[in-house]
Amino acid sequence: MSELQTDILVAGAGPAGISAALAAADCGCHVVVIDDNPRAGGQIWRGGPGSHLPDNALLALEKLRQHPRIRLMPATRLVMCIREGVYLLEENQQASQLRAEKVIICTGARELLLPFPGWTLPGVTGAGGLQALVKGGVPVTSQRIVIAGSGPLLLASAHTAKQQGAQIIGLLEQQSWPAVVAMMAQLWRWPSKLGQAVTLFNRHYRAGSYVTEALGDSRLEAVKIRQGRQEKTISCDRLACGYGLVPNLQLAELLGAEHDNDGIFVDEHQRTQLPGIYAAGECTGIGGSELSIAEGTIAGYCAAGHPQHATSWIARREHWQAFALLLKQGFGLKSELKNLVSDSTVICRCEDVRWSEVSSLENLKHIKMLTRCGMGPCQGKICHSSLRFLKPLAGSQTRPPVMNARIDTLCLPDEQAPRSPT
Repeated sequence: MSELQTDILVAGAGPAGISAALAAADCGCHVVVIDDNPRAGGQIWRGGPGSHLPDNALLALEKLRQHPRIRLMPATRLVMCIREGVYLLEENQQASQLRAEKVIICTGARELLLPFPGWTLPGVTGAGGLQALVKGGVPVTSQRIVIAGSGPLLLASAHTAKQQGAQIIGLLEQQSWPAVVAMMAQLWRWPSKLGQAVTLFNRHYRAGSYVTEALGDSRLEAVKIRQGRQEKTISCDRLACGYGLVPNLQLAELLGAEHDNDGIFVDEHQRTQLPGIYAAGECTGIGGSELSIAEGTIAGYCAAGHPQHATSWIARREHWQAFALLLKQGFGLKSELKNLVSDSTVICRCEDVRWSEVSSLENLKHIKMLTRCGMGPCQGKICHSSLRFLKPLAGSQTRPPVMNARIDTLCLPDEQAPRSPT
């Protein structure tokens, strides 16, 4: 097992992680950036045959690759913290130990998927999942697609699919028209976002609408939707549902960083309450790439010991934090979505656990022990998030390993016991 050493470890190579790494490296620090994806860029700067990245993303990615004090390790997972300041990594078929003086958590966010009858049918994906598939080259030409859920990701996903020849026959926002209009009326404070909203607007956009059921035998054939008091059925080839984003908190939980369901708690320098541990980007609260860049830059400068360089970024962070708050208030999920599940609705796709098996349980630990919900390949990333929306739950705690790992990776010498969560 190889041993590595660096000044700063950045976990995550999205906009926040890239910005943090560049800021720290420009201050003279040696930085290792890891990401479990094969390419840097995260979900929003995802490359691929169908992607068209903005100029600032292309420039940042090129700087990341060329910087002499940055080592980029794609397709690399942080498996566990062996002891304070020493981390176990797995890259392809090779394991390594990395000693880092400081860590910046930039683990981003994932899509919130809410269960409803038929949501496990082939042809049903997340809204962000559809966008990732299209950017990766999956053909959608002439396919009839319904996109539903909540938030600006719906418009972006529809735009990406339409550019590749898809027919968008439904674009359904669960929040009401008054809420959407009130939010849009505030966008003049962020001209770039107002322009983006105008560019991405689709004539099939309907507020106060959501999918109640996906229909089909071996794959998706149609969807039932509710628009106000009306219900109707639409034939389609694909359904993409996304109800916003939730922060990836597994690494923060493992290290013992304080957080709630909305993100990791940080101070004005992006520091957690743990010495030497910083956090930036969507894992500290959902806010978009502009906020992630500002937070990542501040975290990088402060972790490198040069907080004075971060001063000019404070106002930008506050500007985009206000935008994040506007989105959170404008696209809050309606309680009606909790009523879509029935006793037979699958909650955990990995272990085929149904709502009737978990509806009376109030502790995630008990749910896992009694039903195996959250113990499949996704390790609860989908079902635990949806369960937290459907009902209040206690007992959440990440244990090592954080990611799926090979047995060889986990076979450490006896004296190198992993650190337990605090």
